[in-house]
This record gives sequence, C-alpha cells and structure tokens, in this order.
Amino acid sequence: MSITLLEEVNEQVKNGNFVALSIITKACGSSPRGEGTMMGVLRDGTVIGTIGGGAVEDEIIKSSIEAIETQRSGRYEYSLNEANKELNMVCGGNIEVYIKVLMPKRKLLIVGGGHIALPLHFIANVLGYDIVVFEDREEYCNCERFKLADELLLGDIKENLKKYPINNQCSIVIITRGHFHDYEALKTIIDTEANYIGMIGSKVKVKKTIYKLLDEGFNKDLLNKVYAPIGIELGGERPEDIALSIMAEISLVVNNGKLAHKKLL
Repeated sequence: MSITLLEEVNEQVKNGNFVALSIITKACGSSPRGEGTMMGVLRDGTVIGTIGGGAVEDEIIKSSIEAIETQRSGRYEYSLNEANKELNMVCGGNIEVYIKVLMPKRKLLIVGGGHIALPLHFIANVLGYDIVVFEDREEYCNCERFKLADELLLGDIKENLKKYPINNQCSIVIITRGHFHDYEALKTIIDTEANYIGMIGSKVKVKKTIYKLLDEGFNKDLLNKVYAPIGIELGGERPEDIALSIMAEISLVVNNGKLAHKKLL
C-alpha cells in the first residue's frame, strides 16, 4: 500500500475530482503485481500509480473511467493468459480487481447568514451537502445559529470568498443583506468552477447588477450562468418556502433534471 498514492488520491477528491481507486484483490498465476497493489484513475484518464502496466492496465483504466461515468463501484476479472490475444499478454493467470469510485462531497456555499440562510442550511444538510456560511456579522455567523454548518467563515465576505477553494462540486447561493454586498460577492466568484451560482434580488436589482458587470468587461456567457432572481417559482413567500425553492433549483441544475410532473392523469 502506497501512502503517497493514497495522499494524492485524497487530494484529488478534496479538489472536487472523481477518482476510481483500483485494488488487486486476488492474483493467480504469473501476475506483474501482487494483491493489494493500487492505482488511481481520474475521469480524464489521468493515472496515479501503476497496477503492472501493459494491456491489462489499459483495460483497468477503461473500466475505471466507465465506473466513474456510472458512479458504480464493482469487482472485475482480467485474464493474463498468454493465449488471450485481446489483452496481448506474455504471462499467464488471472487477477481480480475491485474498483472503488471515490466521489467528492457536494458543498453549499451560503453567502450571507440572514433569515433565508437558516432554513436553507437545514434543507441542504438533509440532502447531504457540506455547508459553508460566509458572513461579516458575528450575530449571524455562529454555531448556535448554524448548528449543522461544517464551516463558518466570519469576516470580510469578499476576501474570504477569494481565499476559498471553489471547485466543480460547489454550489453558491448569494443572499447577503444588501444589493452592494450581493454584487461584490458575485463579482468575486463569477469565474470560478462552481456548478451553480444563484443570487437573490428583484428583477430590477438583478438587471442592474448584471449590466454593471457587463460594463466592467465581464463576459456575457459567463454572466449567463447566474441563476437570478434565485429559485424556482414554487409559491410561498416565507423564508422556508424560498429556501426550498433555492435547493430545488440547485438539485435541478446539478442533477440535469427536468422540471415536469410525473402524474399519470
């Protein structure tokens, strides 16, 4: 077992990448590597470590990429028999490999700790998100208020957003206490890899923000990925209703869903 390999795999997952970790669980005959040998494979085919090289490793890489695409771990068997022309191997035998798909945990970055943020963090927790709250007011950013938050970042919101490692597993909800703070937050995170960016506000205020950023030179396609005004029109005006509409929109976008009823009649 390579500690260095596991550390690198862990780092990739922390950075928002899916990794398929292959482990030889059984080796019979003339195998280039023994039981316990590991190799990591990323979605784009990048390989961490080696499981023996050659045609068998190529097959394992293919299986690993397929496992990532389907997000299903599983057990695989590969023949090392010299008569197996498909794998073109010199040595004989078989190996069994377990491929474990390691998935980065989704994060919800809540920018602003006001009345909508509270029910939003409860709903996000139920859906399995890690929750990060950004606020510059201590009374709205503490453990008593956000009991289920994984991180509470108190201080200058813009600076904390700049420092935070935002990857493609992050969804960002901008719901600060004022239009200017929303604008500053959006400007800071607009060109990140976040899989969802939503901003609260009336259509008039949202338009002002978008046009202001366009005037400052931001790309129209970049701004077009912002969901604003935020949320799906589910009805209801309570903070809980708005929070639900926001999480529904995030789920729809992140899961490539379809907004349609499934009723039979």
